[in-house]
Amino acid sequence: AARAHRIMIQVWLRPGTQKAVASGHPWVYRNQIDPAAGDLASMPSAEPGSLVTVHDSRGRYLGSGFYNPRSMITVRLLTHRLETPDDSLIVRRIEEALAFREANRRPDTDSYRLVFAEADRLPGLIVDQYGDTVVLQVLALGMERWQETAAACLVEKLRPARLILKNDDPIRLKEGLELYQRAYYGDLARQVTIRENGLLMKADLDQGQKTGYFLDQKANHARLRRFCAGRRVLDAFCYSGGFALNAAAAGAAAVTAVDISPEAVTLALVNAELNGLSEKITFASANAFDFLREAVAKRQSFDTIVLDPPAFAKSHGARDGARRGYKEINLSAFRLLGPGGILATHSCSYHMPEPMFIETVMEAAWDARRTVRLLAVHRQDFDHPVLGGYPESHYLKSLWVEVIA
Repeated sequence: AARAHRIMIQVWLRPGTQKAVASGHPWVYRNQIDPAAGDLASMPSAEPGSLVTVHDSRGRYLGSGFYNPRSMITVRLLTHRLETPDDSLIVRRIEEALAFREANRRPDTDSYRLVFAEADRLPGLIVDQYGDTVVLQVLALGMERWQETAAACLVEKLRPARLILKNDDPIRLKEGLELYQRAYYGDLARQVTIRENGLLMKADLDQGQKTGYFLDQKANHARLRRFCAGRRVLDAFCYSGGFALNAAAAGAAAVTAVDISPEAVTLALVNAELNGLSEKITFASANAFDFLREAVAKRQSFDTIVLDPPAFAKSHGARDGARRGYKEINLSAFRLLGPGGILATHSCSYHMPEPMFIETVMEAAWDARRTVRLLAVHRQDFDHPVLGGYPESHYLKSLWVEVIA
C-alpha cells in the first residue's frame, strides 16, 4: 500500500527568485528562501529530510519536495504539480524511466542508466544496470526514505541477479548521510562483465568511476567506428578503453590508449584481452597533457584523436582554468592531425557551456593553423536524458571536427 508522507511545512521564496523553479527547475537554493516567511519563520529548525511545499513570495504554489537545511540545494522538488509525494509517485516515476529505456534499447548493449536523478524527476536517485546487475545510489537525504521503495520496485520489475546499494559517494556526507556498500538482493559483486556495442567490458563496481563505468559515452564510442578503419588512432584519457576498443574493433591500423591511472590502464588491457584486441592497442600509463606535448615535440602524427578528459570545471569559478586546459589539449591534438584528420573532443563539465566549449576548440584550431569542418555536436547517450527546465542535465559535449587544411 502507498505510504503517504504528510507535508507539514511551507517554504516561501524571496521576491524575484522564483523564475527557475516556476519554469521547471527542481532545485531551490538556500539563498532563495525567505526565512521570515512561510512556516520556516516559526519552525526554523525543520527536520532535515522533511517534505515541504514551495511557494513564491505571494504564496502561490510552485512544487513539493524534500528539505535539507545542511545542503546549499535546500529543497529538491519531486513535483511541480499539486500532488503529495508518496510511495506510489516514486514507483510511477521509476516505471516511466524504465519504459523510456526499454523503448530505446539497442540489441548489442545490455547496460544502461535506468534512473538519472533529477532528469527522471527522482532527485538524488541513480540507478544503473550492468547486464544482470542493478546498482542503486542515493545522493540526497530526502530520497533516502524511499530507497527501500525504489529497490523493491526494481527487483520486482527487472528480476536481476543482484541489486547493490552503492552509497559510497562523498557527496552523501554533505547531505548528512553515511557511506557504505551492501547487497540489497543477491550477492555483492565487485566486478561484472557487460556488453556494449557488441564488445565485452569489465565494470568495476567497487572502485570504478561513477557506479562502475561511464555509461554516458556508449553512443559516442560507437560513432567513432566510422573514422577508424585503416587509421592511426589516439585515445587520450582512455579510462577503461571504451573508445580504444571500438577503434580497434572497427579495423584501425594502430591504436594508442593513454591514461594517468595505472588501475584504469590495467582495466583497459583486461578489456582488450576479453575481446581479442590487445595486439592492436598500445597502452600507456601517462599524464595525457605531457603525452600530447611530447608527441608534438617528436613530430608524431595520428589520423583520428579522441580527447575525453575528466571534468576540468567542477564549479563556475573554475571555468577560466578549465578553458585553458581544454585549449591546451585540443591545440596539441590539432598539431598531431593532418588534412583528413578527425578529432572527437569532449567536455563533461556542466560549467563549460556548449558554445564556450566549441569556441575554445575553434581557437585551438586557429592557433594550430588548421582549417576545420564541424561535423557534429553530440551529447550524452539517451539514457542520461536532458530535462526541460533543468539545464544541468545537459553536461556532456561531444564535438566532432575534421581537419581540411
